[in-house]
Amino acid sequence: MARSLTVLIAGGTGMIGTALRQELTASGHTVHYLSRTASWTAGGVMGFTWPKENEPLDLDHISDFIGKPIDVIVNLAGSSISKMPWTAKTKHEILYSRLATTTTIVEAIELAKKKPRALINGSAVGFYGNRDNEVLTEKSPRGDGFLSDVVVSWEAAAQPAEKHTRVAYARTGLVLGKKGALGPLRLLTSFFVSGPLAGGKDWWPWISLRDEARALAFLIENNISGPVNLVGPQPATSGTLMKALAKLMSRPYWFPAPGFAISLVLGQAGRELLLSSQKISPEVLLSSGFTFLDSDVSEGLRSALR
Repeated sequence: MARSLTVLIAGGTGMIGTALRQELTASGHTVHYLSRTASWTAGGVMGFTWPKENEPLDLDHISDFIGKPIDVIVNLAGSSISKMPWTAKTKHEILYSRLATTTTIVEAIELAKKKPRALINGSAVGFYGNRDNEVLTEKSPRGDGFLSDVVVSWEAAAQPAEKHTRVAYARTGLVLGKKGALGPLRLLTSFFVSGPLAGGKDWWPWISLRDEARALAFLIENNISGPVNLVGPQPATSGTLMKALAKLMSRPYWFPAPGFAISLVLGQAGRELLLSSQKISPEVLLSSGFTFLDSDVSEGLRSALR
């Protein structure tokens, strides 16, 4: 194991942030987090309040308070993209929440006397857009669409930190946990309306929650920079995922949802989240020696439902 690190997580109370806190603590690291609510302390984990708008984040003050410098910052903050359909207000919140928090963190790094050793900045596979059956790696160019625009701007907001520290961009796919994006799919399945979406042939880049937390910890502990695809090693189609979910929940897989109906009801959000095909490979993780606990989507779903 790498030496014990002090990690500050922005977005540390969400599904991924909570799993990451548990993973890091179990590995002997010290973890604190930033929250919009009042700060609190439990089990050695301290919560610090985000500064008010247009006020700086003082990393030196936090370091002095906890008695040790912050080694790594993990930025997972951002408004959920799963609220559908996307109104103009929702799209503004999705973009602004990511740019505002990232800019605040980058400025804090620039002002800090003691710079963190790394920034692990949240990102997403939306970068690649709808690519049909093309195999995508971290070297693949950006795609089209709203989510691609968001990710490009999001990563650009973090890039100035590269002058001061190591920066990795965690391009995360569909995280299979009890909550999050899997929640609505579980609900549909529980009501016996699981089936192929638009034929079920679109590639959905997935990763189990425990591998997501382990992969983020891997980026924290290892000298990896640039974009990193956080997806499972074996791509799965939407049909494969939904059919496996139905089997695990002892429900039928029979109710087809045509693409035009999804697009009509959910608009752009439905097209980019449910009808987009992305066959993505976690090339950087695999070449760096990361080992997945859940190598196929059935294992990932079993882990989520366990």
